[in-house]
This record gives sequence, structure tokens and C-alpha cells, in this order.
Amino acid sequence: MSVAAVPHPALGIALVVTMTACFATMDSTVKYLGAFVPVLVILWARYSVQAASMGLWLARARRRAGGPGFRAAHPRFQLARGALLLTSSLFSFFGLQHLPVAEFTAINMLTPVAVTLMAGWFLHERVSRVRWALVIGGLAGALIMIRPGSGLFGWAVLLPLAGMASYACFQVLTSKLAGLENPFTTHFYTGLTGSLALSALLAASSVELAPTLRDAAPQHLALLLLIGTLGTSGHLMLVLAFRLAPTATLMPFMYAQLGMAVIVGWLVFRQAPDSWGWVGMAVIAACGAASAWLNVREAAQRQQALSAVSVDSIVD
Repeated sequence: MSVAAVPHPALGIALVVTMTACFATMDSTVKYLGAFVPVLVILWARYSVQAASMGLWLARARRRAGGPGFRAAHPRFQLARGALLLTSSLFSFFGLQHLPVAEFTAINMLTPVAVTLMAGWFLHERVSRVRWALVIGGLAGALIMIRPGSGLFGWAVLLPLAGMASYACFQVLTSKLAGLENPFTTHFYTGLTGSLALSALLAASSVELAPTLRDAAPQHLALLLLIGTLGTSGHLMLVLAFRLAPTATLMPFMYAQLGMAVIVGWLVFRQAPDSWGWVGMAVIAACGAASAWLNVREAAQRQQALSAVSVDSIVD
């Protein structure tokens, strides 16, 4: 069943920026909690909270006429989407244990370039030269932050790079699914896929889930719940944003996560970028501001075109 949505680029951008704040906070929490709780348990909690919360929401919505249900129109897409996000999370959560949050996020800023390229190839979205320049400019700012010789290019960099590749595929598939499935149904199956897969991984590993949760400190259990809530909220915003605006329009605003990561990383770990890092942030901010201006200009042009068509129709 196709789920239509009225285009609203400004709201889509607002959702993406809020999503980046959720993810930056989640990443810092994962890095901190990884010193006390096994990463597999953190991952299990993140996806289990999503599956449980969205399952309860769908069960309640089914009681209302016309509410979304559990039936998926494209189950193979749902399974693939869940598997891609879980793969990205595995690499990312383990990578966060070895890299500072801001630098880890900067590496992930390669994702918009990959997504913009895939959107042009597979979704047949038109990507203008100006938008390409803005995305690549944001990438250049990210690369300034993780420049060669900074000491960040060890084996641990492979973890976020692998996560980035998986996440780029995930975002393209999300964009494709956005108009084909109800976003809440999609979100439920993403959480369920991850929760079931991680339950199997935990059963096959030496990590014992029940004793770990029983022995965890109350504040650590609260942080597990926070991670699940932030991940659930952030990815729901992503699904909704892709229903409101084209992929190429949203991608430059993904760079807001870098600024969010710097802020949260300093507040939690007192880690801040060096002078070159601030230069990279300035480049990213400039590209984001230019993209926002471009969106406003294009919206005004579309409104003028609609007004012209209306006048012509009246005259005819």
C-alpha cells in the first residue's frame, strides 16, 4: 500500500537536523556505556526498545479506523533495510570504542556523498551541479578534520568506513521505501529484525544477557533505555523526512551531526577538535547555509511557477 505525503522540504530538513542531535547524543552515550556494558548488549537494547515501542504503537493504532497495521507490503525490502541498519550499527558501536566521537562522526560524513551518488543512479533523482558542489564541500570540511597525519588513520578507521558503506545503502533503500510503506510499520520491522538477529548473536556468544542486565547499575540501565529511545526517534525522523523532501535536498543537512557531535563530545568527554578541526567545521557550516539558501530560492521559484499557471488557467 502506497502512503502519500505532501512535499514539505522545510519540515523534512528540520526533522533531519533534529535527527542528527539524537544520533550525536546516542553515539556519545554508546561510547561512555561501552566501558561498563558489552557492546552486543547495548545493541540488543537499542533495537529491542525500537521493536517494543513501535509494536505497542501499531497495536494501539490498529484499534482506530484506518490506522497502520503490522502487514508489510514489501517484506523483502523491510528485511533488507533492517539488515543494513544492523550491519551499520555493529561497525559503528564497536568503532566508537576506539575513536573520539567528533572524529568518528566526521568519517561518517562520507555517507551523504555516497547517498547522493546512489540517488542519482538508482532513484533517478536529478542532482544539480550546485548540490554536488555543496555535498562535496561538506565532505572536504570533514576531511580537513580527519586529515592524514592526525593519528586517526589506524585500523579502527575501517570500522566506521564499513558502517558508512552499509548506512549509505540503508538510506537509499529508506528513500525508496518511504512512499511504499507506512513509516511506523517500516520502523517496527527494522527494530524487530535487529532485535531477533542480536538475540541470536548473543545466544551464540559468551555474553550472557540476563545476568548482564541483572547486575547492571541503575544508571546504566537508564542509559540503555536512552540509547534505544534516541535511536528509535532519530530513525523515525529519517523515515518521515524522506517522505517530505528529495534525498539530494536532505543530504547536505546530515553534516549538522558533526557540529552536534563536537558539542556533545566536549560536554561528556571534554574532547574538542584542534584548530584545523574548527576550520573543517566552518567549511561544513558554510555549505549547509548555502544549501538552505538554495532551498528557499527554489521554493520561491516553484511558487511563482504555480502562480503563473493559475493566472493562465483563469485567462483561458
